[in-house]
Amino acid sequence: MNDRTSALDSVVFGVDIQSGDIRGDSPSYALVVLDTRDTESDEVRIERDVVSFRKLRRLIERDEPAFVATDNMYELATDKDDLVRFLRWLPHETRLVQVTGAERPEPLSRVASRHGVPYGKDPMKEAEAAARLALANVGYEVAAFENTTTVKVSRGRSTGKGGWSQDRYTRRIHGSVRQQAREVESALTDANLDFEQDVTEKYGGYSQALFTVEARPQDIPVSTHRSGDTRVEIERERRDGIEFEPLVKRRDRVIVGIDPGTTTAVAVVGFDGRVLDVHSTRTADTAAVIEWLIERGRPSLVAADVHPMPETVEKFRRSFDAAGWEPPSDIPVDEKLHRTRDIDYENDHERDALAAALFAFDDHEDQFERISRKVPADVDREEVIARVLVNDESVEAVLRDLDDEGGDEGDESEADAHESSERTPEERKISDLKSRVERLESHVDDLKSTIEAKDETIEEYKTELSEARREERREARERREINRLERENGRLERTVESLEAENEALTDKLDRLKSLWKLDHSNFADVNTDGIPAGDGEWEVPDGESEASESSRNLMPVKVVEQFTNGALDETVEQYGIAAGDVVYLRDASGAGRTTAERLAEFDPKVVLRSGNLSEVADEVLFEADIPVAPADDVAIQEIDELAVARESDVAAAIADWEDRAEERQKEQQKEMVDQIISEHRAENRR
Repeated sequence: MNDRTSALDSVVFGVDIQSGDIRGDSPSYALVVLDTRDTESDEVRIERDVVSFRKLRRLIERDEPAFVATDNMYELATDKDDLVRFLRWLPHETRLVQVTGAERPEPLSRVASRHGVPYGKDPMKEAEAAARLALANVGYEVAAFENTTTVKVSRGRSTGKGGWSQDRYTRRIHGSVRQQAREVESALTDANLDFEQDVTEKYGGYSQALFTVEARPQDIPVSTHRSGDTRVEIERERRDGIEFEPLVKRRDRVIVGIDPGTTTAVAVVGFDGRVLDVHSTRTADTAAVIEWLIERGRPSLVAADVHPMPETVEKFRRSFDAAGWEPPSDIPVDEKLHRTRDIDYENDHERDALAAALFAFDDHEDQFERISRKVPADVDREEVIARVLVNDESVEAVLRDLDDEGGDEGDESEADAHESSERTPEERKISDLKSRVERLESHVDDLKSTIEAKDETIEEYKTELSEARREERREARERREINRLERENGRLERTVESLEAENEALTDKLDRLKSLWKLDHSNFADVNTDGIPAGDGEWEVPDGESEASESSRNLMPVKVVEQFTNGALDETVEQYGIAAGDVVYLRDASGAGRTTAERLAEFDPKVVLRSGNLSEVADEVLFEADIPVAPADDVAIQEIDELAVARESDVAAAIADWEDRAEERQKEQQKEMVDQIISEHRAENRR
């Protein structure tokens, strides 16, 4: 059964387009008026007429019906903006109702058949069907405005461009706006309405006062008007778009499919297989989802799309005391896609919830039909099905229980019926409100149970969270210790690398020092001097000394430079060093310039032995630095490993030979200089 009551003591307009089009010039409408006012019986006065759109608006303004019902709201407006203007124009107590559904309306014939309302394809019959459905509170109200109203108090005249009395005139207008704003504020306060005030102060008072009131225009004790210096405008706050609100909250028996997880999705399907609603959320808790489901029906069968049923779905089932359904095995994705191919959904979670509810319906559809065939027309079919599903009773047992309940109250029902027919509308309204209170109290009890279960779950989660935090702190300490050890290991590895590099450098330096020590202190007794030319005579060996000892004293180290370049000099200096008094052997003396020769002269060697010819520049630099230069062929040089030695006598002879040549060279230079002076003197005397 639906918890619906008729729209008693009201006028309902049913409208359907008769001819033409609202986008055309002159559409006509089939209008059916159902009037239940001032009737002592259940009879409804019916009026039928074909009217133009202009006359329809006049009738709505005159009668202010409770509902203007239609099967398609765009038969009264060309587009969404035009529909908003139409809704703004409607009287405060009149609501536009689309009886065929919300965003996805059904055919009017199907809705009328489901609710037992006569239907015909003639526009007048469709208008009557729409009116009767709205009278039974079937359908959705088309809404474009919030229950918030803006009251604007502003200037009714311009302050002008100036003049002798301009300041006084402006002050008077602003003072009037302030006075009118205070009156509006007082009226709203007296009516116990919640509102916010925003004023713009100007010279002498207010230029504007804006009140945002939490109420509908008809509930506000202020009207739109203009009076002298001020004007008052009232306008409802518009919503973001067009929304649909059900005339009543349905409480039909339904099948619910649930897909739990981080995103919880729920789908609601009627016992006839129609998808009523689908919803998914990442933030709502179990209580919020249960409340959402209660607003859309009474769940009698809760379904899952996997096997076995998840614990979360089982909790929902126990909350509603409903029967459960689960597939023999997890439903494949392709079967879900095929079953929900004609239904709109936003994500995979909603698809899974829809599939669970629809497969549950498919599994019970034959059972529903068998039960329906056994249920008499005057018995609530959904109630029988629900009791069979939940309590696993037979249809006959459920019908007997219902008959017994009805028999015990049979005597009273007749009296109640008689008394009900004599009750006033206020008494009937009170009875309906009492029934609603009972339902809400039952709902509150359910929510309290849910809250208790939720509190227990929260405590469990708190315990798990505490354990998880302790474990996380322990792991954090371990990670910090590991990071510290890794940093210390890295520092030690860098220290080892630095020490190894330093050790390598010291080893190289030690090798060079050993080489130098060999040059100055080695025992050259084992040097083979057989290949060294004897020179001008045999070696003289002092008495008591061997020939080897004499040869050792007569040898001296030679520093070898591979090529007369700065790079080769750097390499020799790095390996052995060049000091003053050393014998330097240039293995290739060609190609040196002034800079290289000057650098060699700075070392102040004892003698430079050369292989090849020096450049004139280098020879001049070394000569001016008084560095002896001799051909290497004049000195016997023997290389021992990376070292070289020569006899002192050969070196001394080469130096003496250079000194003789240097003396002759100096004499030649002096002679050339004297000849040049004489030549210059004679040239000056000729002038």
